[in-house]
Amino acid sequence: MLKHFHMNDKQVHSLYAMLVICCMLAAYFKLGIFAALAMTLVPFLLVFALNAACALLILFILFTYFRLHEAFPFLMPFKIPKMLALASLMGIGWHLFISRKLQPSWHSGHAILTVCFVWMTVCMLAASNRGLAMAYWSGNLTKMFIMAIAISWWLRNIKEFNWVRLGIMCSGVAIALVALYNKANGIGLVEGTRVTISRELRSQIGDPNDLSLVLLFPVSFLAAEVFIRTGSRFRQLLALVGLILVISGVIATQSRGGLLGICAVLGLFLYHKIKNPIITAAVGGVALMVLAVFAGISDRQSGGAAEDGVDESAMGRIYAWQAAFNMALANPLTGVGIDNFFSNYFFYSPHWDGKNHAVHSTWFQVLAEMGFVGLFIFILLLVTLFRTLRRILQLSEQLKDPQIELNARSLLAGFTAFCVSGTFLTQAFNWPIYIILAMAIALDNLASRLQQSTRT
Repeated sequence: MLKHFHMNDKQVHSLYAMLVICCMLAAYFKLGIFAALAMTLVPFLLVFALNAACALLILFILFTYFRLHEAFPFLMPFKIPKMLALASLMGIGWHLFISRKLQPSWHSGHAILTVCFVWMTVCMLAASNRGLAMAYWSGNLTKMFIMAIAISWWLRNIKEFNWVRLGIMCSGVAIALVALYNKANGIGLVEGTRVTISRELRSQIGDPNDLSLVLLFPVSFLAAEVFIRTGSRFRQLLALVGLILVISGVIATQSRGGLLGICAVLGLFLYHKIKNPIITAAVGGVALMVLAVFAGISDRQSGGAAEDGVDESAMGRIYAWQAAFNMALANPLTGVGIDNFFSNYFFYSPHWDGKNHAVHSTWFQVLAEMGFVGLFIFILLLVTLFRTLRRILQLSEQLKDPQIELNARSLLAGFTAFCVSGTFLTQAFNWPIYIILAMAIALDNLASRLQQSTRT
Protein backbone atom coordinates (compact mmCIF):
# COMPACT_ATOMS: atom_id res chain seq x y z
CA MET A 1 0.00 0.00 0.00
CA LEU A 2 2.79 2.43 0.87
CA LYS A 3 4.22 1.88 -2.57
CA HIS A 4 1.17 3.51 -4.15
CA PHE A 5 0.94 6.33 -1.61
CA HIS A 6 1.79 9.75 -3.08
CA MET A 7 1.00 13.28 -1.90
CA ASN A 8 0.27 16.13 -4.25
CA ASP A 9 1.60 19.68 -3.73
CA LYS A 10 -1.52 20.79 -1.85
CA GLN A 11 -1.19 17.91 0.62
CA VAL A 12 2.51 18.65 1.12
CA HIS A 13 1.78 22.32 1.88
CA SER A 14 -0.98 21.27 4.30
CA LEU A 15 1.44 18.93 6.06
CA TYR A 16 4.02 21.74 6.42
CA ALA A 17 1.34 24.07 7.82
CA MET A 18 0.27 21.43 10.36
CA LEU A 19 3.90 20.93 11.46
CA VAL A 20 4.41 24.67 11.94
CA ILE A 21 1.16 24.95 13.95
CA CYS A 22 2.19 22.00 16.13
CA CYS A 23 5.60 23.57 16.77
CA MET A 24 3.95 26.90 17.64
CA LEU A 25 1.56 25.22 20.09
CA ALA A 26 4.39 23.28 21.70
CA ALA A 27 6.46 26.46 22.04
CA TYR A 28 3.46 28.33 23.49
CA PHE A 29 2.71 25.75 26.20
CA LYS A 30 6.40 25.17 27.00
CA LEU A 31 7.99 28.62 26.67
CA GLY A 32 5.21 31.18 26.33
CA ILE A 33 3.63 33.48 23.77
CA PHE A 34 6.89 35.16 22.64
CA ALA A 35 8.48 31.82 21.76
CA ALA A 36 5.35 30.87 19.80
CA LEU A 37 5.49 34.15 17.86
CA ALA A 38 9.18 33.61 17.18
CA MET A 39 8.37 30.22 15.68
CA THR A 40 6.38 31.92 12.95
CA LEU A 41 9.63 33.47 11.69
CA VAL A 42 11.45 30.14 11.39
CA PRO A 43 10.11 29.18 7.92
CA PHE A 44 10.96 32.61 6.53
CA LEU A 45 14.45 32.49 8.08
CA LEU A 46 15.05 29.05 6.61
CA VAL A 47 14.03 30.22 3.15
CA PHE A 48 16.24 33.31 3.50
CA ALA A 49 19.20 31.20 4.66
CA LEU A 50 18.88 28.93 1.62
CA ASN A 51 18.45 31.78 -0.88
CA ALA A 52 21.22 33.94 0.59
CA ALA A 53 23.70 31.18 1.44
CA CYS A 54 26.63 32.94 -0.27
CA ALA A 55 25.96 36.24 1.55
CA LEU A 56 25.69 34.46 4.90
CA LEU A 57 28.94 32.64 4.20
CA ILE A 58 30.70 35.95 3.53
CA LEU A 59 29.22 37.49 6.70
CA PHE A 60 30.37 34.50 8.75
CA ILE A 61 33.94 34.97 7.55
CA LEU A 62 33.84 38.72 8.22
CA PHE A 63 32.52 38.29 11.77
CA THR A 64 34.89 35.41 12.52
CA TYR A 65 38.05 37.02 11.20
CA PHE A 66 37.47 40.69 12.08
CA ARG A 67 35.75 39.82 15.40
CA LEU A 68 33.13 42.48 14.68
CA HIS A 69 30.91 41.29 17.55
CA GLU A 70 33.81 41.83 19.97
CA ALA A 71 34.74 45.22 18.54
CA PHE A 72 31.09 46.25 18.98
CA PRO A 73 30.10 44.43 22.22
CA PHE A 74 26.38 45.24 21.90
CA LEU A 75 26.31 42.53 19.19
CA MET A 76 27.63 39.78 21.46
CA PRO A 77 24.30 38.68 23.04
CA PHE A 78 22.95 37.83 19.57
CA LYS A 79 25.58 35.07 19.03
CA ILE A 80 25.91 36.18 15.42
CA PRO A 81 28.97 34.04 14.44
CA LYS A 82 27.29 30.84 15.66
CA MET A 83 24.03 31.68 13.91
CA LEU A 84 25.88 32.51 10.69
CA ALA A 85 27.92 29.31 10.95
CA LEU A 86 24.77 27.18 11.27
CA ALA A 87 23.03 29.02 8.44
CA SER A 88 26.11 28.76 6.20
CA LEU A 89 26.55 25.03 6.80
CA MET A 90 22.85 24.42 6.22
CA GLY A 91 22.96 26.41 2.97
CA ILE A 92 26.09 24.61 1.79
CA GLY A 93 24.57 21.21 2.55
CA TRP A 94 21.25 22.06 0.88
CA HIS A 95 22.74 23.47 -2.32
CA LEU A 96 25.46 20.82 -2.51
CA PHE A 97 23.33 17.68 -2.05
CA ILE A 98 19.69 18.69 -2.72
CA SER A 99 19.30 21.69 -5.02
CA ARG A 100 22.66 20.98 -6.71
CA LYS A 101 23.21 24.72 -7.29
CA LEU A 102 26.65 24.39 -5.69
CA GLN A 103 28.70 22.56 -8.30
CA PRO A 104 31.92 21.01 -6.94
CA SER A 105 35.10 21.45 -8.97
CA TRP A 106 38.71 20.47 -8.47
CA HIS A 107 41.79 22.65 -8.72
CA SER A 108 45.46 22.25 -7.87
CA GLY A 109 44.82 24.69 -5.02
CA HIS A 110 42.22 22.31 -3.60
CA ALA A 111 44.73 19.47 -3.73
CA ILE A 112 47.48 21.27 -1.79
CA LEU A 113 44.95 22.71 0.66
CA THR A 114 43.64 19.20 1.36
CA VAL A 115 47.16 17.84 1.81
CA CYS A 116 47.95 20.69 4.22
CA PHE A 117 44.77 20.06 6.23
CA VAL A 118 45.45 16.32 6.39
CA TRP A 119 48.95 16.98 7.71
CA MET A 120 47.53 19.44 10.25
CA THR A 121 45.25 16.62 11.39
CA VAL A 122 48.21 14.24 11.70
CA CYS A 123 50.11 16.86 13.72
CA MET A 124 47.03 17.32 15.91
CA LEU A 125 46.91 13.58 16.67
CA ALA A 126 50.66 13.50 17.39
CA ALA A 127 50.65 16.65 19.55
CA SER A 128 52.31 16.67 22.95
CA ASN A 129 49.10 18.19 24.35
CA ARG A 130 46.45 16.49 22.23
CA GLY A 131 43.51 18.11 24.01
CA LEU A 132 44.82 21.60 23.27
CA ALA A 133 45.54 20.70 19.64
CA MET A 134 42.18 19.01 19.13
CA ALA A 135 40.30 22.02 20.51
CA TYR A 136 42.08 24.34 18.05
CA TRP A 137 41.68 21.88 15.18
CA SER A 138 37.94 21.46 15.70
CA GLY A 139 37.26 25.09 16.60
CA ASN A 140 39.33 26.82 13.91
CA LEU A 141 41.08 24.68 11.32
CA THR A 142 38.06 22.61 10.27
CA LYS A 143 36.02 25.81 9.82
CA MET A 144 38.73 27.40 7.68
CA PHE A 145 39.07 24.28 5.52
CA ILE A 146 35.32 23.87 4.93
CA MET A 147 34.72 27.57 4.31
CA ALA A 148 37.73 27.88 1.99
CA ILE A 149 36.38 25.05 -0.15
CA ALA A 150 32.89 26.57 -0.08
CA ILE A 151 34.14 30.04 -1.09
CA SER A 152 36.10 28.60 -4.01
CA TRP A 153 32.90 26.95 -5.26
CA TRP A 154 30.43 29.74 -4.46
CA LEU A 155 32.15 32.72 -6.09
CA ARG A 156 31.25 32.40 -9.76
CA ASN A 157 30.97 35.97 -11.13
CA ILE A 158 32.66 39.33 -10.70
CA LYS A 159 29.70 40.76 -8.78
CA GLU A 160 30.16 38.22 -6.00
CA PHE A 161 33.93 38.92 -5.88
CA ASN A 162 33.21 42.63 -5.55
CA TRP A 163 30.84 41.99 -2.65
CA VAL A 164 33.54 40.02 -0.83
CA ARG A 165 36.08 42.79 -1.39
CA LEU A 166 33.59 45.42 -0.24
CA GLY A 167 32.85 43.46 2.93
CA ILE A 168 36.56 43.11 3.73
CA MET A 169 37.22 46.81 3.12
CA CYS A 170 34.23 48.03 5.17
CA SER A 171 35.05 45.66 8.03
CA GLY A 172 38.66 46.84 8.04
CA VAL A 173 37.59 50.50 8.19
CA ALA A 174 35.14 49.73 11.03
CA ILE A 175 37.84 48.00 13.10
CA ALA A 176 40.31 50.81 12.34
CA LEU A 177 37.83 53.43 13.58
CA VAL A 178 37.41 51.55 16.86
CA ALA A 179 41.19 51.24 17.21
CA LEU A 180 41.71 54.96 16.61
CA TYR A 181 38.94 55.80 19.07
CA ASN A 182 40.60 53.61 21.72
CA LYS A 183 43.96 55.23 21.00
CA ALA A 184 42.54 58.76 21.33
CA ASN A 185 40.81 57.91 24.61
CA GLY A 186 43.54 55.72 26.12
CA ILE A 187 41.32 52.61 26.20
CA GLY A 188 42.99 49.19 26.47
CA LEU A 189 46.52 50.41 25.72
CA VAL A 190 49.36 47.91 26.15
CA GLU A 191 52.74 49.19 27.35
CA GLY A 192 51.11 52.59 27.62
CA THR A 193 51.10 53.31 23.87
CA ARG A 194 50.03 50.24 21.85
CA VAL A 195 46.33 50.12 20.98
CA THR A 196 44.07 47.08 21.39
CA ILE A 197 40.34 46.37 21.09
CA SER A 198 38.16 44.58 23.68
CA ARG A 199 41.17 43.40 25.65
CA GLU A 200 38.97 43.09 28.73
CA LEU A 201 36.90 40.49 26.84
CA ARG A 202 40.03 38.45 26.04
CA SER A 203 39.34 39.09 22.38
CA GLN A 204 41.75 38.00 19.65
CA ILE A 205 42.13 41.66 18.67
CA GLY A 206 43.00 42.43 22.31
CA ASP A 207 46.66 41.90 21.35
CA PRO A 208 48.34 44.71 19.35
CA ASN A 209 50.19 42.32 17.02
CA ASP A 210 47.02 40.34 16.26
CA LEU A 211 45.10 43.59 15.75
CA SER A 212 47.70 44.81 13.25
CA LEU A 213 47.35 41.48 11.43
CA VAL A 214 43.57 41.88 11.21
CA LEU A 215 43.92 45.44 9.90
CA LEU A 216 46.66 44.51 7.44
CA PHE A 217 44.37 42.21 5.44
CA PRO A 218 42.04 44.95 4.05
CA VAL A 219 44.99 47.23 3.21
CA SER A 220 45.68 45.31 0.00
CA PHE A 221 42.05 45.55 -1.17
CA LEU A 222 41.81 49.27 -0.40
CA ALA A 223 45.17 49.96 -2.04
CA ALA A 224 44.02 48.17 -5.21
CA GLU A 225 40.96 50.44 -5.37
CA VAL A 226 43.22 53.49 -5.03
CA PHE A 227 45.93 52.51 -7.53
CA ILE A 228 43.77 50.70 -10.11
CA ARG A 229 40.88 52.83 -11.23
CA THR A 230 37.86 50.85 -12.41
CA GLY A 231 35.06 53.09 -11.15
CA SER A 232 34.35 56.74 -10.45
CA ARG A 233 36.73 59.28 -8.87
CA PHE A 234 34.41 59.45 -5.86
CA ARG A 235 34.78 55.71 -5.27
CA GLN A 236 38.55 56.05 -5.57
CA LEU A 237 38.50 58.92 -3.06
CA LEU A 238 36.45 56.85 -0.59
CA ALA A 239 38.96 54.01 -0.94
CA LEU A 240 41.82 56.46 -0.26
CA VAL A 241 40.12 57.71 2.92
CA GLY A 242 39.54 54.12 4.02
CA LEU A 243 43.17 53.20 3.26
CA ILE A 244 44.46 56.12 5.35
CA LEU A 245 42.20 55.12 8.25
CA VAL A 246 43.27 51.47 8.18
CA ILE A 247 46.97 52.36 7.88
CA SER A 248 46.50 54.74 10.82
CA GLY A 249 45.00 51.85 12.77
CA VAL A 250 48.05 49.67 12.04
CA ILE A 251 50.35 52.54 13.03
CA ALA A 252 48.49 52.82 16.34
CA THR A 253 49.38 49.19 17.16
CA GLN A 254 53.11 50.03 16.79
CA SER A 255 53.65 46.61 15.19
CA ARG A 256 56.82 46.43 13.13
CA GLY A 257 55.45 43.45 11.20
CA GLY A 258 52.37 45.48 10.33
CA LEU A 259 54.49 48.38 9.06
CA LEU A 260 56.53 46.02 6.89
CA GLY A 261 53.31 44.60 5.47
CA ILE A 262 52.03 48.09 4.58
CA CYS A 263 55.28 48.96 2.82
CA ALA A 264 55.17 45.66 0.91
CA VAL A 265 51.62 46.32 -0.35
CA LEU A 266 52.23 49.94 -1.34
CA GLY A 267 55.60 49.02 -2.85
CA LEU A 268 53.97 46.33 -5.01
CA PHE A 269 51.45 48.78 -6.48
CA LEU A 270 54.14 51.46 -6.90
CA TYR A 271 56.34 49.03 -8.81
CA HIS A 272 53.37 48.14 -11.02
CA LYS A 273 53.12 51.86 -11.92
CA ILE A 274 56.77 52.85 -12.44
CA LYS A 275 58.43 49.47 -13.28
CA ASN A 276 61.69 50.51 -11.58
CA PRO A 277 62.86 48.27 -8.70
CA ILE A 278 65.56 50.69 -7.49
CA ILE A 279 63.16 53.63 -7.13
CA THR A 280 60.57 51.36 -5.56
CA ALA A 281 63.08 50.05 -2.99
CA ALA A 282 64.26 53.59 -2.18
CA VAL A 283 60.73 54.90 -1.75
CA GLY A 284 59.84 51.82 0.33
CA GLY A 285 62.81 52.37 2.66
CA VAL A 286 61.92 56.02 3.19
CA ALA A 287 58.25 55.11 3.71
CA LEU A 288 59.18 52.51 6.34
CA MET A 289 61.21 55.06 8.29
CA VAL A 290 58.41 57.63 8.07
CA LEU A 291 55.83 55.08 9.24
CA ALA A 292 58.11 54.05 12.12
CA VAL A 293 58.36 57.69 13.22
CA PHE A 294 54.59 58.18 13.01
CA ALA A 295 54.02 54.92 14.86
CA GLY A 296 56.32 56.02 17.66
CA ILE A 297 58.30 52.77 17.65
CA SER A 298 61.07 54.49 19.63
CA ASP A 299 58.59 55.20 22.44
CA ARG A 300 57.63 51.55 22.93
CA GLN A 301 58.49 50.09 26.32
CA SER A 302 59.67 46.91 24.54
CA GLY A 303 61.68 47.46 21.41
CA GLY A 304 61.97 51.22 21.89
CA ALA A 305 64.92 53.59 21.67
CA ALA A 306 65.45 53.44 25.43
CA GLU A 307 66.92 49.94 25.13
CA ASP A 308 70.59 49.58 24.21
CA GLY A 309 71.87 47.05 21.65
CA VAL A 310 69.44 44.41 20.52
CA ASP A 311 66.17 45.43 22.19
CA GLU A 312 64.10 43.21 24.47
CA SER A 313 61.41 42.63 21.84
CA ALA A 314 63.96 41.50 19.23
CA MET A 315 65.73 39.21 21.71
CA GLY A 316 62.38 37.73 22.71
CA ARG A 317 61.75 36.83 19.08
CA ILE A 318 65.22 35.31 18.71
CA TYR A 319 64.70 33.14 21.79
CA ALA A 320 61.26 32.10 20.49
CA TRP A 321 62.68 31.20 17.07
CA GLN A 322 65.43 29.15 18.72
CA ALA A 323 62.78 27.34 20.73
CA ALA A 324 60.81 26.66 17.53
CA PHE A 325 63.87 25.22 15.80
CA ASN A 326 64.60 23.02 18.82
CA MET A 327 61.01 21.74 18.75
CA ALA A 328 61.42 20.81 15.08
CA LEU A 329 64.74 19.07 15.73
CA ALA A 330 63.19 17.03 18.53
CA ASN A 331 60.09 16.21 16.41
CA PRO A 332 61.17 16.55 12.75
CA LEU A 333 58.05 14.98 11.21
CA THR A 334 55.10 16.52 13.06
CA GLY A 335 56.61 19.10 15.43
CA VAL A 336 55.07 19.51 18.86
CA GLY A 337 51.54 19.73 17.41
CA ILE A 338 49.02 22.35 16.38
CA ASP A 339 48.68 25.23 18.88
CA ASN A 340 51.30 23.65 21.14
CA PHE A 341 54.21 26.07 20.78
CA PHE A 342 53.20 28.26 23.72
CA SER A 343 52.73 25.35 26.13
CA ASN A 344 56.09 23.81 25.10
CA TYR A 345 58.14 27.00 25.20
CA PHE A 346 59.66 26.26 28.64
CA PHE A 347 61.03 22.87 27.55
CA TYR A 348 62.78 24.06 24.37
CA SER A 349 63.77 27.71 24.91
CA PRO A 350 67.44 28.53 25.62
CA HIS A 351 66.30 31.41 27.82
CA TRP A 352 63.62 31.38 30.53
CA ASP A 353 62.34 34.64 32.01
CA GLY A 354 59.49 33.17 34.02
CA LYS A 355 56.78 33.03 31.36
CA ASN A 356 55.98 31.36 28.03
CA HIS A 357 56.06 33.41 24.82
CA ALA A 358 54.42 33.33 21.39
CA VAL A 359 56.60 32.48 18.39
CA HIS A 360 55.96 35.76 16.48
CA SER A 361 56.78 34.25 13.08
CA THR A 362 54.60 32.35 10.63
CA TRP A 363 57.51 30.29 9.32
CA PHE A 364 58.80 29.25 12.73
CA GLN A 365 55.23 28.60 13.88
CA VAL A 366 54.75 26.05 11.09
CA LEU A 367 58.20 24.59 11.70
CA ALA A 368 57.57 24.13 15.43
CA GLU A 369 53.99 22.86 15.22
CA MET A 370 54.08 20.86 11.96
CA GLY A 371 57.74 19.86 11.65
CA PHE A 372 59.98 20.05 8.59
CA VAL A 373 57.42 18.11 6.54
CA GLY A 374 54.69 20.59 7.46
CA LEU A 375 56.91 23.54 6.56
CA PHE A 376 57.59 22.00 3.13
CA ILE A 377 53.84 21.47 2.53
CA PHE A 378 53.02 25.00 3.68
CA ILE A 379 55.63 26.54 1.35
CA LEU A 380 54.29 24.37 -1.48
CA LEU A 381 50.81 25.80 -0.76
CA LEU A 382 52.20 29.34 -1.06
CA VAL A 383 54.03 28.48 -4.30
CA THR A 384 50.82 27.02 -5.77
CA LEU A 385 48.92 30.15 -4.75
CA PHE A 386 51.51 32.46 -6.33
CA ARG A 387 51.50 30.50 -9.60
CA THR A 388 47.68 30.65 -9.65
CA LEU A 389 47.70 34.43 -9.16
CA ARG A 390 50.32 34.87 -11.87
CA ARG A 391 48.21 32.80 -14.27
CA ILE A 392 45.13 34.92 -13.49
CA LEU A 393 47.05 38.12 -14.27
CA GLN A 394 48.17 36.65 -17.60
CA LEU A 395 44.57 35.72 -18.41
CA SER A 396 43.36 39.21 -17.44
CA GLU A 397 45.81 40.74 -19.92
CA GLN A 398 44.49 38.47 -22.65
CA LEU A 399 40.86 39.16 -21.73
CA LYS A 400 41.50 42.89 -21.16
CA ASP A 401 39.13 42.69 -18.19
CA PRO A 402 39.91 45.43 -15.61
CA GLN A 403 37.69 43.82 -12.95
CA ILE A 404 39.59 40.54 -13.03
CA GLU A 405 42.89 42.43 -12.92
CA LEU A 406 41.67 44.48 -9.93
CA ASN A 407 40.71 41.36 -7.98
CA ALA A 408 43.88 39.53 -8.96
CA ARG A 409 46.17 42.39 -7.91
CA SER A 410 44.24 42.75 -4.64
CA LEU A 411 44.89 39.08 -3.89
CA LEU A 412 48.53 39.32 -4.98
CA ALA A 413 49.03 42.31 -2.66
CA GLY A 414 47.42 40.38 0.20
CA PHE A 415 49.69 37.42 -0.54
CA THR A 416 52.76 39.69 -0.55
CA ALA A 417 51.74 41.31 2.75
CA PHE A 418 51.27 37.85 4.27
CA CYS A 419 54.72 36.67 3.22
CA VAL A 420 56.52 39.84 4.34
CA SER A 421 54.70 40.47 7.63
CA GLY A 422 54.68 36.73 8.35
CA THR A 423 58.32 37.03 9.38
CA PHE A 424 57.21 38.90 12.52
CA LEU A 425 53.52 37.98 12.86
CA THR A 426 51.99 34.60 13.68
CA GLN A 427 49.40 33.96 10.98
CA ALA A 428 49.90 30.45 9.58
CA PHE A 429 46.57 29.19 10.92
CA ASN A 430 44.54 32.40 10.56
CA TRP A 431 41.97 33.22 7.87
CA PRO A 432 43.78 35.59 5.42
CA ILE A 433 45.94 33.19 3.42
CA TYR A 434 43.12 30.64 3.12
CA ILE A 435 40.61 33.29 1.99
CA ILE A 436 43.15 34.50 -0.57
CA LEU A 437 43.67 30.93 -1.78
CA ALA A 438 39.92 30.28 -2.04
CA MET A 439 39.30 33.52 -3.95
CA ALA A 440 42.26 32.84 -6.22
CA ILE A 441 40.90 29.38 -7.12
CA ALA A 442 37.45 30.83 -7.85
CA LEU A 443 38.92 33.74 -9.87
CA ASP A 444 41.14 31.36 -11.84
CA ASN A 445 38.11 29.24 -12.72
CA LEU A 446 36.14 32.35 -13.74
CA ALA A 447 38.96 33.71 -15.92
CA SER A 448 39.39 30.30 -17.56
CA ARG A 449 35.66 30.12 -18.36
CA LEU A 450 35.75 33.61 -19.86
CA GLN A 451 38.74 32.71 -21.98
CA GLN A 452 37.01 29.59 -23.27
CA SER A 453 33.86 31.58 -24.09
CA THR A 454 35.88 34.09 -26.14
CA ARG A 455 37.44 31.28 -28.16
CA THR A 456 34.12 29.65 -29.06
